[in-house]
Amino acid sequence: MYHGRFNGTHYEIGLKWGGLLLKNGKKLLDGVPFPITEERIKFSRRCIPSYEQYFPEVLEEIEGIAAGQKIASEKLMAVLLSMYCIMPEQKCSCVAFKNENHIILARNSDFLTEIEKLYMNCIYKIKKPAAFGPPYSFQGNTTAFVEMEDGVNERGLAIGLTAVWPSVLGAGLNAGMILRYGLERCATVPEFTEALKALPIASSQTFTAADRQGNAAVIECNAEQTEIRYQDEEHPFVSAVNSFHLDSMKHFNNTQIDNWNAEERYQTIQRAFEAEDKRDPEFAKKILSGRFGFMCRYERATGKDTVWSVIYDLKELEIYRCEGNPSRRKFIRDKRFALLP
Repeated sequence: MYHGRFNGTHYEIGLKWGGLLLKNGKKLLDGVPFPITEERIKFSRRCIPSYEQYFPEVLEEIEGIAAGQKIASEKLMAVLLSMYCIMPEQKCSCVAFKNENHIILARNSDFLTEIEKLYMNCIYKIKKPAAFGPPYSFQGNTTAFVEMEDGVNERGLAIGLTAVWPSVLGAGLNAGMILRYGLERCATVPEFTEALKALPIASSQTFTAADRQGNAAVIECNAEQTEIRYQDEEHPFVSAVNSFHLDSMKHFNNTQIDNWNAEERYQTIQRAFEAEDKRDPEFAKKILSGRFGFMCRYERATGKDTVWSVIYDLKELEIYRCEGNPSRRKFIRDKRFALLP
């Protein structure tokens, strides 16, 4: 996993990183695992006005990367803004739960082994005040760049996404950009859910979110509908895979595609909470590593694997990450990013 620390304005961050990669002979467009088609370019053009209105700073970062790479930004925009909308997409599992000692969000990221050395862990400290106020610093993980697939910010809001095959598409922000928007701009789960209601959404996905106040929720959403389930007495934990499970969202599921054993992963999480009462980071590690059933047991020869796992303990202010498949590798505590006390 590539580790990056980014400081400065959005544009400065992009310019410095893009230039550093080029200096070391790395061209971002050469590593894209899908063709940059005219369809992607046209789709990204449709989405740009939404970013200009709701999240212009992220476009500035992409422009900075393009300048550092000495390329036009159009193809970078096509890659990043079409993700989760025009497949392929990553397959993931999320779960959040709490007790008097822990508030935990845990996530597996499952994707292609051929580009696993390109996956990134990022620490962002953005200096430029935006119209809404100074953006929050955050740590996040991604199979790409700019967009984030899970993360936690300095205020103790953690979010993880799982992509869902899109039966509907809109002109708006995609899953990874929405998650990053939440990390930069929101301090709590209610703030994030309210923000989602106002944003134009392009892709189909779930977000599992938890905060230091003890709120936890799973949000299932696409261009047409958003549904939210909070953790409560009736639902002592919330979880998500690469399909919708809330009743009003199920009709959007595509049952004809390969979702990498999504339902098996979902049922594994359910069984874990039936099998064990202890709720701590070790319990989360057992879930992610497949101790309760199928979770990360992919055959690497097929090009599939769990490429990282992460556990955010928001009460203890601890981050544990496994860089690789958690059934074979250990979780290591990451002490580089401090949440506000």
